[in-house]
Amino acid sequence: MPTLRVVLDTNVLLSGIAYPASIPGKLIGAWKHGALEVVLSPFILDELRRVLPRLANRHGLSATEIDELVDILSIQAEVIEPAPGHDPALTDFNDQPVLGTLIAALQQANADALITGDKALLALGDRYPIRTPADFWAAHGSL
Repeated sequence: MPTLRVVLDTNVLLSGIAYPASIPGKLIGAWKHGALEVVLSPFILDELRRVLPRLANRHGLSATEIDELVDILSIQAEVIEPAPGHDPALTDFNDQPVLGTLIAALQQANADALITGDKALLALGDRYPIRTPADFWAAHGSL
């Protein structure tokens, strides 16, 4: 069976880093061990770099360690530019680059799904392969 390829939204990366025993943490672990391939965009990596310092009390990483972590993730992931455009059904305009990353990943990188906890993105799950971490893990947790 081919390795699943997924886009991880920033909120999944943050949860996985802050809580390694959580389902997002298990997804990152599966990625680390090669059981899952991850596609990210510069937007998701920049958002992660911007938000991680606010959660320092949870993960204890210094600014240098955050930069190193984001750099490592960018090397381990396939990084692609989000597809342009705007889906009018997306209620949060700020989520458009994440949806664009999924669309580009579906077109260019044979991605299977976007994994997110974002309700505005999940609302589009009938039109795009968008899953919560729990739903994805329930379906593929034997990674």
